[in-house]
Amino acid sequence: MADKKQVRLCGFGGQGVILAGFIIGQAAAVHDHRQAVLTQDYGPEARGGSCRADVIIADSPIPYPYLTSPDVLVALSQDAYNKYLPTVNPETLIIYDQDLVRTGTVEGNKLLPMPARRLAEQLGRLAVANVVMLGFFTAATRIVTPESVKLAVTAAVPTRTVKLNMNAFEEGFRAALQLHQ
Repeated sequence: MADKKQVRLCGFGGQGVILAGFIIGQAAAVHDHRQAVLTQDYGPEARGGSCRADVIIADSPIPYPYLTSPDVLVALSQDAYNKYLPTVNPETLIIYDQDLVRTGTVEGNKLLPMPARRLAEQLGRLAVANVVMLGFFTAATRIVTPESVKLAVTAAVPTRTVKLNMNAFEEGFRAALQLHQ
């Protein structure tokens, strides 16, 4: 299925990884009018334990709802990176929070460092690091449209935080565009 993209987001509980996966799926299915499937996994610790959100996006029905090998791996913690690195293939794009993950030497993969945590801190709320990541992911991959992600973020966050989250999205988006210059 050439029109299919498999995305794995991983980190630790409390970083908003599951919400970010939900937002990507909503952006694709509701606003970009594509097919999307989300599966998630998180440890019993809830906050601090490892978690992941796998999103498959396609232009046609998705017959198998589980990710087989990610086209994109987004890592927001060292433990999650170490755990899910063996699932990548040489063509997998690896996006990682440059302040939280040390990649070491990875053969064949394109590595994109992302300042999600740092940008969220500059915005005054560490809790929006996941939305910074969504902006970065959107600009770097073009798997979903920026407009669709903004609409999905707006629908998913509390009304009082929409402006902050839109600023977080834009900061992440700009950071990814600067890497391509």
